[in-house]
Amino acid sequence: MDNRTHSSSVVVRATPEAVYDLVSDVTRTGEWSPVCRACWWDDGGSARVGAWFTGRNEVPGRTWETRSEVIAADRGREFAWMVGGTYVRWAFRMEPVDEGTRLTESWEFLPDGIALFHTLYGEAAEEQIADRTRAAHEGIPATLEAIRRIAESAG
Repeated sequence: MDNRTHSSSVVVRATPEAVYDLVSDVTRTGEWSPVCRACWWDDGGSARVGAWFTGRNEVPGRTWETRSEVIAADRGREFAWMVGGTYVRWAFRMEPVDEGTRLTESWEFLPDGIALFHTLYGEAAEEQIADRTRAAHEGIPATLEAIRRIAESAG
């Protein structure tokens, strides 16, 4: 898997603002993410640019935490964050459509993240990068479907 960017979309029968309110509440991430089991705001933060949150990720045989900085918080349009401030960019974009909202989740493994993996994992770096890439490619559709179910059951 060489593609270090990925995105996918789903149509949600809810308003862009309702979808934004759901996905920007990082404390609910564990409800829909196949890897991130829990998130919490650091230092009393909230969904605003510059706020930081911590996420606990779990896969078989491994648990780790990351800190992320909110880089976009535009209600009804986009909620985005950077893992480690420069390593990986994740985003949810909302677009109004006749049926409700087209929600797009995107992921980009950035050069600083690639360099970090080479430092942390040495000869195993490419295998680790491929694992994270595969997880993003497989996880995004699952995440979007779970968010759709949650948002539509709330409406």
